[in-house]
Amino acid sequence: MAEFVFEIGTEEMPARFVPKLASELEELFRASLEGAMIGFEDVKTYATPRRITAHVVGVAETQRSEEETVTGPPVRIAYDDEGNLTKAGQGFAKTQGVSEDQLYKLETGKGEYLAATKSVGGGQSFDILPGICSHVLDKLTFPKRMSWGDHDLLFGRPVRWLLALLDNKVVEFTLENLTSGRTTRGHRVMGPGPFEVPSAQDYFRIVEEDCKVIIDPEKRKALIVEEGDRLAKAAGGSIVWKDSLLDEVANLVEYPVPILGDISELYLELPPEVLLTSMQSHQKSFGVQKEDGSLLPHFLTTLNIEPKDRALVKKGWERVLKARLEDARFFWEADIKTDFDHWLGKLDKVVFLGPLGSMGDKTRRLEKVCAWVADELGDSKEILPADIERFGAAGRLSKADLVSEMVNEFDSLQGIMGGIYARRAGKGDVVADAIAEQYLPAGPETPVPSSLSGAVLSMADKADTLAGCFGIKKIPTGANDPYALRRCALGICRIIMEHGLDLDLESLLKHAQAAYSEDVKWKVGRKESLTMLLDFFAQRLRAMFTGQGYATRVVDAAIGAGFADIHTLKARLGALDEFSRSEGFEQAVLTFKRAANIIRKQGEEAGQELSGGFETDMLEDDAEKALAAKLEETDPRFEALWSKGDFAGLFGLLAELRPSVDAFFDNVMVMCDDTALRTNRLNLLKALVDKLGRLADFNALQV
Repeated sequence: MAEFVFEIGTEEMPARFVPKLASELEELFRASLEGAMIGFEDVKTYATPRRITAHVVGVAETQRSEEETVTGPPVRIAYDDEGNLTKAGQGFAKTQGVSEDQLYKLETGKGEYLAATKSVGGGQSFDILPGICSHVLDKLTFPKRMSWGDHDLLFGRPVRWLLALLDNKVVEFTLENLTSGRTTRGHRVMGPGPFEVPSAQDYFRIVEEDCKVIIDPEKRKALIVEEGDRLAKAAGGSIVWKDSLLDEVANLVEYPVPILGDISELYLELPPEVLLTSMQSHQKSFGVQKEDGSLLPHFLTTLNIEPKDRALVKKGWERVLKARLEDARFFWEADIKTDFDHWLGKLDKVVFLGPLGSMGDKTRRLEKVCAWVADELGDSKEILPADIERFGAAGRLSKADLVSEMVNEFDSLQGIMGGIYARRAGKGDVVADAIAEQYLPAGPETPVPSSLSGAVLSMADKADTLAGCFGIKKIPTGANDPYALRRCALGICRIIMEHGLDLDLESLLKHAQAAYSEDVKWKVGRKESLTMLLDFFAQRLRAMFTGQGYATRVVDAAIGAGFADIHTLKARLGALDEFSRSEGFEQAVLTFKRAANIIRKQGEEAGQELSGGFETDMLEDDAEKALAAKLEETDPRFEALWSKGDFAGLFGLLAELRPSVDAFFDNVMVMCDDTALRTNRLNLLKALVDKLGRLADFNALQV
């Protein structure tokens, strides 16, 4: 078994390219080796800003050999009347590389065909690997590609060298003006090289010792964390680690050297969010905190070199960060001298979206919608009447920080700074928390607002954007969603479910529409727009639940019964999913679908209005009397279980109803000649179907 190393050397890649390239390279090599029938034990890949490496251990020296049966033309075409091969038969033998006497007749389900058995594989891995390397290089993807010089090759960054070794032999192939070899290069300053690599087994030792490169990104991260924690502990604190930033920093360097810098205590007067943003966003550095979470006058940064004079380098980093902090302090001092009325006036000159008015208009709409939502939730969330006005105020002040000096410079602090300014201005926790959390969730993996006021403002904001965009036909198409409307819809759904809000989705969207001025020129009428919005939400809910592992038919059945009450939809879906795995489910579905189909065909499609109200004295057959009695007996229990949200109990109740329904269908002629009797029986079934329809759309449950 052999060892193979493949390295692509480039100019510095952006940090966001690096981890994706490593995982993609591994997938490509695994698939290519398996497709080429070359056995191997494992593939591992590594990436730094200047190299991508694949390491394959346990490589088989030759391909697997397999026998393959290949069919050719039908026998009637392959042979003439005298039993000699025709040109079609001779061509098949030549194409497959077998002699004519190796051909035979094979009986298949479609008739008798000419066939041959041939051996495939068995080639030398050394001869096949060049093609695999070229294929892998061609298949690597990048967010952006570039060309350089006169070359036709498009790659993430210019390729400078290629190394490919199978044990001690060079796997030679060509890429534009480069030919693979056994030469690698190291850290630009600490070990530039070039260095000759005698064999694949020597590669990692040479890269680490001579090139001064830590090739494993996980090892680079571990080194940063270990040294960072040590330095922070010596300074009496701990690092404010941020995983996404740690990943980025580890992929910006090949030889990480963490150092601790200092800042003036003067800057600790700034809000921690501002300090950390200045450090993290602009300097790729981490803050240092005390046990109580307050910041210390230090920061951790990571060099890509072991400097000759650490003190000098540290001073340079401190000087650069100081300039950013001075800017932040200037903006902070300017903002705290400004009141919200000034910012609200400026919002009227900031366009929200084309014909939908200004940001000032949006905040006035949010004031109305937030107050309505708070009033609607009222008793269920113990919102006092006095607080409803505060929810509305949060909507009105929500976008004020967009025109502040701080957010103009640090746009990632929008909302966060608004919450800080609102708290300083004495607006109260309800308002401050709402403004700070209004943009959550920012994606499927981010949390929803933790505060109720934040949840209300976030929903109102998203509903306003959805109502406006659908009204002017700015609707997502395919992968195109420039206004993140899918994220808005999912955000509303998640907030309602995770906060357990008794809020009607359709009413929320109607109030969002109604908050818009009559002066807005809509391209779609409100009724049509609302229908489109509800369908859009249904699609998002369907995608979300199926993505969580629920069967598509179960999701469709749950949503088909109604989804305006999103809070109970999830519980109802869970109970239906459990019911779908119970014994007798398939037969129950057939029974209840039969009832639903009769009502659909004889009611809606036939133009007959059915109320679900039936006359007990018109019931003749014992089976229909028994069904009516069972419906009346279970109705109070059904309503009690529904009010408690006990959907498992409700589906259990269906199991009680089913024998009566089966007996009804076995013994009662629904479509009898007597019009009054037929209508009464249809209404009896309508009463059943109405009850079932609150739980699930049984027509969606294909069995």
